[in-house]
Amino acid sequence: MSDARQTMGKAVLYSFRRCPYAMRARMALAVSGTEYEHREVVLRDKPPQMLEASPKGTVPVFVTAEGDVLEESIDLMRWALNRCDPEGWLDRDDPELVTANDGPFKHHLDRYKYSTRYHEVDPEEHGSAAVRHLRVLDDRLADSPYLCGERRGFADIAIFPFVRQFANADRDWFDAQDLPKVRHWLDELVSSELFAGIMAKHDRWVAD
Repeated sequence: MSDARQTMGKAVLYSFRRCPYAMRARMALAVSGTEYEHREVVLRDKPPQMLEASPKGTVPVFVTAEGDVLEESIDLMRWALNRCDPEGWLDRDDPELVTANDGPFKHHLDRYKYSTRYHEVDPEEHGSAAVRHLRVLDDRLADSPYLCGERRGFADIAIFPFVRQFANADRDWFDAQDLPKVRHWLDELVSSELFAGIMAKHDRWVAD
């Protein structure tokens, strides 16, 4: 069996530290206690072993010890949590909110943060549209500290890395928006030990 499919019977994660999709996958893997080999990649120079496992070329890519490939972060989160979910994240999920994050919000986030990559887009317009989405979360958080209750859950972990990316594009502007609950929620998740742990830096992986 090839190196991309399996390494000494150990699971392998191809990841990029700053990718929000990879962040949420790493958090689910961490909280579930899943053991794996971390392979940090450079997206402009992806290793052939990763592309062999997943030709789509985006992270995360997870190769299980049995050689199965998971190449969507939400699928990887559910796989890990179905194996072990000590905090009960799967009980605090909201697929509609996650879909809105991964669809409309991500659309506006990309055009706000990376406007030069798109033809004739107005970053301010997309920034305002993203804030309108976040107001839905702010209203939701008025009733509880997390999106689905008193403790962090699947919806929080699936969504907050993207909100973090949006906020960090221009933190002064973000902090000036009327989103007090979202800011507090985001700060709590970013300052957690779990998030700090999955943001540890790794050297770029190169095959032996």
